[in-house]
Amino acid sequence: MFYSDLFEIAGRKISPPLVLSPMAGVTDSPFRRLIKKRGGVGLFVTEFISVEGLTRGNIRSHEMMRFHAEERPIAIQIFGYDEVRMRWAAEIAEETGADFVDINCGCPAKKVINGGGGSNLLRDLPQLRKILTEVKRAISIPMTVKIRAGWDDKTINCVEVAKLIEDCGGSMVTLHGRTRVQAYKGFADWNLVRAIKENVSIPVSGSGDILVPEHAMRRFDETGCDAVHIGRGAIANPFIFRQTWEAMQGLEPYRPTPQELHETLLEFRDRLREHMPEKGVIGRMKMMSAQLLRGVPNGTAIRQAVLRSPTVDEMAPLFEEYFALAETHGFNYELQSAPAEDAELAECGV
Repeated sequence: MFYSDLFEIAGRKISPPLVLSPMAGVTDSPFRRLIKKRGGVGLFVTEFISVEGLTRGNIRSHEMMRFHAEERPIAIQIFGYDEVRMRWAAEIAEETGADFVDINCGCPAKKVINGGGGSNLLRDLPQLRKILTEVKRAISIPMTVKIRAGWDDKTINCVEVAKLIEDCGGSMVTLHGRTRVQAYKGFADWNLVRAIKENVSIPVSGSGDILVPEHAMRRFDETGCDAVHIGRGAIANPFIFRQTWEAMQGLEPYRPTPQELHETLLEFRDRLREHMPEKGVIGRMKMMSAQLLRGVPNGTAIRQAVLRSPTVDEMAPLFEEYFALAETHGFNYELQSAPAEDAELAECGV
């Protein structure tokens, strides 16, 4: 099977056709740069940012928009309900230097839904049209949109929504193939990605359940989509983009050594410390450790000790011990769970 090495969003080339999905509390600048260094990613999308925060001068919201030059090309994702504030926030995103503005029509969180944004817009298409029309009119950079299959199984309307997005000047649509009611349970329906691709002329990307390179390749084959978004799989494996891109080129996917995974954890720690207070670093390190510290015989006790550590500095000798075991007894680095469903991750507050 031949896989294209790029796709275009409004004439802007994106290569490889692999996108880091936006994940709240995860895909901030330290994480994006960690992924970028390991290669294989064509486009970043920021964590979703509230237009209420942006347009009311909330410092935290504006900080979330910041990015380094190495993170380009980058889309800043915004969410909200009021079309005037959505337009205003999109203008701010463009002024910040974003390459694209991405509209969130997929978040299933209650606090977002209750404010009218996210997946709620899938059942309020007149308001969605107002938002897309206002945003498109206000910015000169491309507007992209991420959606879900529909509100529930009885109201699957993603093809209709995709046509609306194209009609309003959207330059790409991304489908996460679950409904709002499903949240992250069950499996994403990639048949709907194919259906959208058959009904619109703008680029289509698919999202959901991409945990190993073979998953992405299968979805390209089955749907004809232009790109694939990878989210939770990148938390468990920061090398997944490189591995997927190599597999798409017919190469043997790269397998990181224990030393490289150790260095990845320490690099992440240092980037986080430049970005946030130590209290925030602890939770993020536990999130990453819960996934990377897998596959070593007799390593479970060390992994659990890391997750119980009250400080980041107390984790360091445990990392040393864990990866020393990996060097001595062998290492089987295989993805074993999806982070959002991992009990230990939940305990870390993710």
